[in-house]
Amino acid sequence: MRDKLSMLPSHSPKRVVRAYESLAPIFEFLGQYDKWLADADDSHCDFALGNPQTMPQEEFVSTLQDAAIPQSKDWFAYKMSEPGSRAIVRKSLELLTERAYAAEDIFLTNGATGALLVAMNALIETGDEVIYSNPPWFFYEGMILNSGGVPVAISVDPSTYDIDLDAIDSAITARTRLVIVNSPHNPTGKVYSADTLRQLASILGSASHRFGQRIYLVSDEAYRTVVYDGLEFVSPTNFYRNSIMIYTYGKTLLTPGQRIGYIALSPEIEEREQLRTLIASSQILCGWAMSSALMQHGLSRLQTLTVDVADLQRRRDRLVTGLRECGYEVNSPEGAFYVLPKTPIENDAQFVETLSQHGVFCLPGHIVKMPGHLRMSVTASEEMIERALPIMAAVREGLGT
Repeated sequence: MRDKLSMLPSHSPKRVVRAYESLAPIFEFLGQYDKWLADADDSHCDFALGNPQTMPQEEFVSTLQDAAIPQSKDWFAYKMSEPGSRAIVRKSLELLTERAYAAEDIFLTNGATGALLVAMNALIETGDEVIYSNPPWFFYEGMILNSGGVPVAISVDPSTYDIDLDAIDSAITARTRLVIVNSPHNPTGKVYSADTLRQLASILGSASHRFGQRIYLVSDEAYRTVVYDGLEFVSPTNFYRNSIMIYTYGKTLLTPGQRIGYIALSPEIEEREQLRTLIASSQILCGWAMSSALMQHGLSRLQTLTVDVADLQRRRDRLVTGLRECGYEVNSPEGAFYVLPKTPIENDAQFVETLSQHGVFCLPGHIVKMPGHLRMSVTASEEMIERALPIMAAVREGLGT
């Protein structure tokens, strides 16, 4: 993909070229991954992405089947944020946060990715800075660049994976417009505590006052239902009035290909009428970035479903314990889908390629700014985990480590 940069038209906007460059590593990997899958037999073990490796819930399938049966002539007409969908989300948010949301402050989107792009395009002026944690979800940088913004990556604490509050405070300038918080964090699995989030809110409030302009907190809560060990997820939006919540049902349902999510403006947010107009306009201008009619018709039932988190925790435990027994140094994530074992050689891409030759597919850590690591998804089946662990041990032993 990097070679294709030279093939772009000479008049290509700089922001588009830079966004394209930021996507090169993941797209190069996806091309490699597609080849692995094409050549694989039924014994392969797929940890590379957060895709399901088992069949979807029967109730999910029957919900979509029922939702596909039209009940009126406009069943599949243009849909925006339908009143019924807003009411469902509003009720769920009141249960989650114990705060009252206005229906007009909820915008149904095509997943969290669509929601993030809508929010960025609505709020970022050319040259505005957007702060986010490093290691990041691999599309933050490109989306910020594509919206005309300046990405500002702040490394998390390397030992705890917690937010570096002092570094964020120091990084805020007069051009800071958004600060993105992702909890549970992809890829580290860190779940941020209420105390950490209160401190962050205080920093953002003080900085907004200091620079005389509003800094928005964007809370990416894609994995908020996937939390382990009895920990409690606390929404960052509970502590800061100028917050924008981003959510997707794709992780909760483990169905990332059927996209539905939302943007929710905090009940205390300032200039809400103007923001409502900006968000609604941005949804249209981003290519009708609303959730589909089918998913909105099924939302009342989909809202009640969830992936089996206890099962995911068992898989996490087995994978972490097994990798440690094989000699790998690996974290035990507090939430989300991913474990991050260190690679026995410095070149994580080379190690991933070696594993692929034995039918074990992983994401090399450098793609998520964690060189010398693998990102392995616990959405892999139990059978895949059991097949993969002896291979992980043998490959490590074969490298003499």
